[in-house]
This record gives sequence, structure tokens and C-alpha cells, in this order.
Amino acid sequence: MENLTLLWQSTGIYNFTVGEAFMMLVGFLLLFLAIKKGFEPLLLLPIGFGAILSNIPIAGIAEPGGILHYLYFGIKTGIFPLLIFMGVGAMTDFGPMLANPKTLLLGAAAQFGIFATLLGALALNAIPGLTFTLKDAAAIAIIGGADGPTAIYVASKLAPDLLGAIAVAAYSYMALVPLIQPPIMRLLTTEAERKIEMQQLRHVGQTEKIIFPLLLLMLSALLLPSSAPLVGMFVLGNLMNACGVVERLSKTAQNELINIVTIFLGLAVGSKLSASAFLQMETLGILGLGAIAFCIGTATGVLMAKVMNLFSSTPINPLIGAAGVSAVPMAARVANKVGLESNPHNFLLMHAMGPNVAGVIGSAVAAGILLSLVT
Repeated sequence: MENLTLLWQSTGIYNFTVGEAFMMLVGFLLLFLAIKKGFEPLLLLPIGFGAILSNIPIAGIAEPGGILHYLYFGIKTGIFPLLIFMGVGAMTDFGPMLANPKTLLLGAAAQFGIFATLLGALALNAIPGLTFTLKDAAAIAIIGGADGPTAIYVASKLAPDLLGAIAVAAYSYMALVPLIQPPIMRLLTTEAERKIEMQQLRHVGQTEKIIFPLLLLMLSALLLPSSAPLVGMFVLGNLMNACGVVERLSKTAQNELINIVTIFLGLAVGSKLSASAFLQMETLGILGLGAIAFCIGTATGVLMAKVMNLFSSTPINPLIGAAGVSAVPMAARVANKVGLESNPHNFLLMHAMGPNVAGVIGSAVAAGILLSLVT
């Protein structure tokens, strides 16, 4: 009888808490969104599965000695986000941005959501039960850049306890770009503005594509060294693609390497979705602030394009300003889709890729600024 009692007490059913059961349901929800709805499946699927594994009682999969605990070392040290940034760089074409350098301003304007959210996070301390430090607020604010790897990198440095909520918020809002952005874009633009057709972009040669990332790296090294890890890995990946002499390395960075790291990173993030770490008032605050940050970034990008139109000799479709958030290439596709709704002959994809790529650079720079000011 005693043996049966011990056996019963060693089962998951006996040891399950309400919080663990709830977080496992959250994990299954993430799997549903990834598999059925196609929302950022490459990351939501491993994150959701990691959440399920980390909440299995007694198993200790996310505790010292468990596989998820060791995988988290790649996030804690910043290795996984940086390797993913290298892969993103290898898949990025600076051509559209170099063909129309003005789009750099749109990528910069979209980062306003980050700094507005920093103030918002600190303001939430007025609500009983919420206590965000300056480091916490900076880590939460980076969600506004709509750049998952950057959000994870900054959170791992400034607020590792909030990593799970920040990562889920960042990737959830990235996945919801097609739902969140169009209403904001339509609200802030007129039908005539959405119909604006932009001039065909000039051809950008290989020399320009090689020189620009190297200049970008030197500028970050000289002006903002704290952004150098992110910018450096991004530039390395991009250079491998642009130079044309290391095709095997470029393809590896774009495919095998980034895929392997994505699996590990997703599981490691899921390990931080344990009931004890996630079910707190701060989590709701992070999810709410993340939505606000993303909306502000979208709006400021569109408004900057409208302002630029007042001084530009060539018309700019304000819709491409929404692509200033660094959800590549989804935000650019959304801008193109909304433009086609107003004008079936208005193809904005390549024009929107300019601010989209600029947004990746902008989020890395913003991360460097936050790390410099807060740490």
C-alpha cells in the first residue's frame, strides 16, 4: 500500500498545480496559432512546445540538469540571438534602401515606439502590483521594434526574469502584423495618398552593397559600440551574401544554421514560460505595452512619410512608412497589400523593403542606445 502511495505521489496528476496546467494550455495555444493559423510558426511552435515541457511537474526539464536549462545558456550569453541576426543579415538585400536612402528616415521614425514605451513602462509603476525598474522598462520597450532576436538579446542582458513574456509578446505581435497594421495605415492616410505610385528604383551594384555594410559596422563601432554585437553579426551575414565568393557560407547562414539555432532558441524561450515566472501582473503589463509600442512604431513611420512628402520632389506613398518596423519581410508585404487595395497597379513591395531593412538597423541601434544608457 505504501508503494502504491509513493507511486501515486510521483505522478504528474498528483503534482500538477493550477498554474502549471494553465501554462501548458498557453503552450498548446501557441502550437495552435503556429500550426493552424500560421502565425510565426518557426518560433511559436518551439516556444509553445518548450512551454509545455517546462511545466511538466517533477520532470525538471527546465531546471538545472534539464535539457532546456542548458539550451537557455545560448540566450543567457547572447549567442542564439546574434547567430540569428547573422542569418537575417545573409537573407537581407540592402539594394532597395540604397536605391532610395530617404527610407532610412522611415526606419528611424518607426523606432519612436521603443522610446515612447520606455516612458510608458515606467508610468505603469503607478499601478499597484506593478514594479518595473529602468532595466525592465528598457527591455520591454524594445518590443516596439518588432524584432524578435533583438528583443530577446536586450531582455537577456537587462531583464532575464521577464524574458519569456517579452519574447512571446514580441513574436506574437510580429505574427499579428497583417491584423494590427492595416487599420492604423488606413486611419492615418487618405485614399489619394494610398494610390500614390512611386518611381522605379535604380539598380544598385555589388560594390555599393559591399561598402555600405562595412561603413555601417565602422559607424556603430565608433559611435555606439554597445550595438556592435548585433550590427556586427548582421553585417557579417550580409557581407557573405553580397560579396558572392562564399556562397556555401551564405547559404548555410540562411538555412541550416539559422534553422538549428531557431529550434534551440524557441525551446529555450519556452523554458521561461513556467507558471512561477509568467503568471504575474507584470506579464499583463508587458503584453499591453507591447501592443502599444507596435502601434506607435507603425503610426510614426506612416506620419514621417507624410512629413517627408511635404519636402520631397518625388512622391512617397505613406504606406511604406509602416514597414519601418523590422518585421522583415512581413511588414513590407502588408504595405504592398494595402496599396494594391487602393490601386491595383501600385506595387510597393520593393519600395517598402527599404524602410523594412532600415528598421532592422534602427532596432539594433536603439538596442545599443538602451544598453549604453541603462547598464
